[in-house]
Amino acid sequence: MNIATLTASSSPGLKEKIKAHIELLDPVTWISVFPCLAGGVMGSGAMQPTLHDYLLLFLLFVLYGPLGTGFSQSVNDYFDLELDRLNEPTRPIPSGRISEKEAVWNWAIVLVAALSISIALSIHIGGQRGLVFSICMMTGLVLGYLYSAPPFKLKKNIFLSAPAVGISYGFITYLSANALFSDIRPEVLWLAVLNFFMAISLIIMNDFKSEKGDAESGMKSLTVLVGSRYTFLTAFIIIDLVFAGFAFLAWQWGFQVLMSMILASLLINILVQIPIYRDPKTGASFMQGAVDDGFGNAIGKSEVHEHNAFLRFQVINNVLFLINQFVAAALIGMKYM
Repeated sequence: MNIATLTASSSPGLKEKIKAHIELLDPVTWISVFPCLAGGVMGSGAMQPTLHDYLLLFLLFVLYGPLGTGFSQSVNDYFDLELDRLNEPTRPIPSGRISEKEAVWNWAIVLVAALSISIALSIHIGGQRGLVFSICMMTGLVLGYLYSAPPFKLKKNIFLSAPAVGISYGFITYLSANALFSDIRPEVLWLAVLNFFMAISLIIMNDFKSEKGDAESGMKSLTVLVGSRYTFLTAFIIIDLVFAGFAFLAWQWGFQVLMSMILASLLINILVQIPIYRDPKTGASFMQGAVDDGFGNAIGKSEVHEHNAFLRFQVINNVLFLINQFVAAALIGMKYM
């Protein structure tokens, strides 16, 4: 067998190549935008059970999931190649399953697809709503690129990266989904603000997983700057203020039962936060089973003790916040029907 035959047999086939390109878009991350999109649609109170509206909903989820989020993940892998060669050598580019040139084609094609669908939907909506929808998507794509690409590389500084994530995952998603079906509801705008700050708190804690690498590479994550305990404290304060503000808004909107639900959720969160703050490595260990067996595939797993504690807290916090925001979105939507 000659060298050419060996090379041909060892090169990935079409099926493996397609799988590698999909992996580069990181499908697990697409899920993160879906709750906000669903909440924005529900809060509009204007979606109808027609083929037209179901198609719009499908395009919205594709636009912000596989295309928008996928674009940012693909760009991140491309510009983090050297770091991934050390930390995640099995990723598509460092493993050689996709070349650097193919990676550029990957996020370039996804970008063109996202822009095309966004422009088409904006024209279809028309008017002020179409403009809002277009601006939101353009903002998300620009931030998705600047987050990883030099010279800006927003991810290097938590004071830039956290707001960028909050805008991309928590704010524009709500506004876009609302604008797709109706004028922006004031209550939905407030839900977008709450999700902006919730996303900030979660990205702050998510940096635990790369604390060692961040410190060595000069990235200014909060855990590098102030340590794990104060990182948890900062994130917990933001989260508790979000729940408290949410409860106040629910009371102002006349949703008394929802207000009670949110306050009960805040109390549960605080009871989980206290042992994690006291011991950032082993706090709330009673939730480890949920991470390992229940939600591990969705939220990930980690060998870093502090990041594992964050995952344990995230299971409880995210479920509570999602339930309350879906109830709020449904009540808001019913108000405008």
